[in-house]
Amino acid sequence: MADLNSLQDLGASPAAQPEAPVHVQKLDAQGRAYATGKRKDAVARVWVKPGSGKITINNRDFSEYFARPVLQMVLRQPIVAAARDGQFDVVATVAGGGLSGQAGAVRHGISRALTYYEPGLRSVLKKGGFLTRDSRTVERKKYGKAKARRSFQFSKR
Repeated sequence: MADLNSLQDLGASPAAQPEAPVHVQKLDAQGRAYATGKRKDAVARVWVKPGSGKITINNRDFSEYFARPVLQMVLRQPIVAAARDGQFDVVATVAGGGLSGQAGAVRHGISRALTYYEPGLRSVLKKGGFLTRDSRTVERKKYGKAKARRSFQFSKR
């Protein structure tokens, strides 16, 4: 009977509940945080380090690489949301996809790298939806169709 009672005591202990994961700072030898961002077919490798707020993409200034103001705004969203504008230098290399997908990939990478550098920013960026990988991709073409869903023109005669 003593064995059964000891088993009941073990089941009632509050330590059986899983603990929340503890996020720690992840930096490389140069003091930078690295993350990979993805969107559509674009993949971005992003390094974040403390600095003056300079953003470089494929060895060019971000305003030169992404000429459209909307893409520049998309790129800076996580930095502005985290209230760290002008505090971090961002270096990114991006390949694949078009400009819109590349901007989304860099944004995703910046968000993840910021959480690796400052784990306290995770809640703010998660609330803004910056840490979620946008899984929407182009639907594949089907046989018997002109595109994924578009049929060929129908002719009655």
